Amino acid sequence: MPQRQLTGGRIRERRIALGLRQADLAKQAGISASYLNLIEHNRRRIGGKLLLDLSASLGVEPSALTEGAEAALIATLREAASAVPHAKPETEGIEDLAARFPGWAGVLAERHRRVLALERTVEQLADRLTHDPYLAASMHEVLSSVTAIRSTAAILVDPREIEPEWRDRFHRNINEDAGRLARSAQALVAYLDGAGKADAALSSPQDEMERFLTRRGHHFAELEGEGALPDRMMAAIIDEDEALQSASARAQARLYLERYRADAERLPLVRLQQVRDEAQTTEEGLYPLHLSVRLGVDPATVMRRLASLPPAEELDGANRTPVGLVSCDASGTLLLRRPLEGFALPRFGAACPRWPLFAALSRPMTPIRQTLRQSGRHGRMFRAFAIAQPVGQPDYNADPLFEAHMMILPLSRDSAGQEMTSGPDLPREVGVSCRICPARDCAGRREPSILTDGF
Repeated sequence: MPQRQLTGGRIRERRIALGLRQADLAKQAGISASYLNLIEHNRRRIGGKLLLDLSASLGVEPSALTEGAEAALIATLREAASAVPHAKPETEGIEDLAARFPGWAGVLAERHRRVLALERTVEQLADRLTHDPYLAASMHEVLSSVTAIRSTAAILVDPREIEPEWRDRFHRNINEDAGRLARSAQALVAYLDGAGKADAALSSPQDEMERFLTRRGHHFAELEGEGALPDRMMAAIIDEDEALQSASARAQARLYLERYRADAERLPLVRLQQVRDEAQTTEEGLYPLHLSVRLGVDPATVMRRLASLPPAEELDGANRTPVGLVSCDASGTLLLRRPLEGFALPRFGAACPRWPLFAALSRPMTPIRQTLRQSGRHGRMFRAFAIAQPVGQPDYNADPLFEAHMMILPLSRDSAGQEMTSGPDLPREVGVSCRICPARDCAGRREPSILTDGF
């Protein structure tokens, strides 16, 4: 607790000294303002990438935000050791290493921080290059301009005589196409320059939706409770949020809010909070199948409701287990992401085929539980729960369409350190997407990885 108090207080003092608003610092670090508020008031632990991001935004070394340089150094060395468990590092001697050889310990810690930064940059760039619709449109514009210039130039170099009027017209065409090519190339370069930045401009309806949900913490208090006026509230929520610019994003937001309201009617917030708080006292308390039996609703509804609970400070300030959620349709296309710190998600589509999310599609209505560890991601483990359920109204002789949900919970160090030898407790190595996955000899790989040696 003392370290958390010191860290949160130092972050707040440094932010105020720089004249930064809480919302601005949270945006730079890629978290919500409500989560940063919890950190500054000592209600959330901080470390790893988040500590690096905040220290970079505040212009200080990570050690300046923690108890001291030695404590930060030891913590970073432990993270480095957990990232390569196959090397079997002697973690019990980390304190001695830092005390006897602080220089070498600092080198190792700095290399580890550098690896984390490079890994994050590669993931962002690779994901953007693979799935960004703006990038595809820009490249099409560039290629179209080049093709037009080449065609016109081929006519002009033809040895046959061309009338002066037509020659002038072709010259104008080349000039116009060259100008269009220059503008397209400049816009593309400017866009790629910002590709690795967390606050890069939105480029698709999916990005707009994610920004919309992140701002609200995936929670909409206006749609909770019996007195809510759903149609009027939903229209106001959509109209007032500047993140929803395109018609497609606004339509997606409407569908999301309609389901949110239906879930809230089936499973009221007060009832969910009561059962959740009671359940967290047991080892299997947050398992969605157990909660669905107690609450009398289907597991997918429980998963969505757990992922949409309001921030803890809006309730009673209790320390609650964070919940991640990913949903996909029957084609495997990602529809919804509720990120969980430490578990990397691709922006949309092309996720790891070894996720339980996709296994659920081949086993409809069968609950799946699996312990996961992402390849090359610091050795952290997570508990995942997945289920595929039909959507829409059933009809005679009509095959049902299924939608799959995967809820992700962090495993505590104590739980992760226990013996796991069989069944769902045997950790499954999974990736983010094939392009940036260092795993070798994977039966599900669909394209070579750009990380030939991993991280």
